Amino acid sequence: MSERETHLVELVDDDGRVLGETTVATAHQPPGRLHRAFSVLLVDPQGRVLLQQRAAVKTRFPLRWANSCCGHPLPGQSPAEAANRRLAEELGVDPVDLTEVGVYLYYAEDPATGRVEFEYDHVLRADVPADLVTRPDPDEVADLRWVDPGAVVADLDAHPREYAPWLGGVVNRLLHPTDASRPGVPATEAPERSGGR
Repeated sequence: MSERETHLVELVDDDGRVLGETTVATAHQPPGRLHRAFSVLLVDPQGRVLLQQRAAVKTRFPLRWANSCCGHPLPGQSPAEAANRRLAEELGVDPVDLTEVGVYLYYAEDPATGRVEFEYDHVLRADVPADLVTRPDPDEVADLRWVDPGAVVADLDAHPREYAPWLGGVVNRLLHPTDASRPGVPATEAPERSGGR
């Protein structure tokens, strides 16, 4: 078990209210426990997003393409602070200005590892320069590529098993930000929840 699997995460309800805490490992054991997470999308001046292919050693959805970076805030830590920590650890990226564009609540079972993702996911966007320097950690990241978000949506439909199951909802939040005064509630629709339980 990696050290990060022993870190604590916040358990939350469907509205993001804190209910308690547990370890990363426990939160991802079936049937899963809803907990706070974040997903970062780095966006270049052309509007492309940086995708990472998750390393083969990841305990959940290894070798699938996902958003730029994701992880879990420690209890009481802001998603933006945690995201900048993980951007440095995973991608070797210096701190960036992050804006929350919505919340994505999802559930997904990984048939390859038997683990579960059940997350109240804060979707964060950062606009970065075209010449952004990255130094990816090979224990975290297998590959990187810049992609138009519309092309991601189309390819997700054509090749869903190549992508992490949360990526569609995360990109949707980027393309259709939610009402900031009502976290998790899109301006024109009910909160999104994907997957079955």
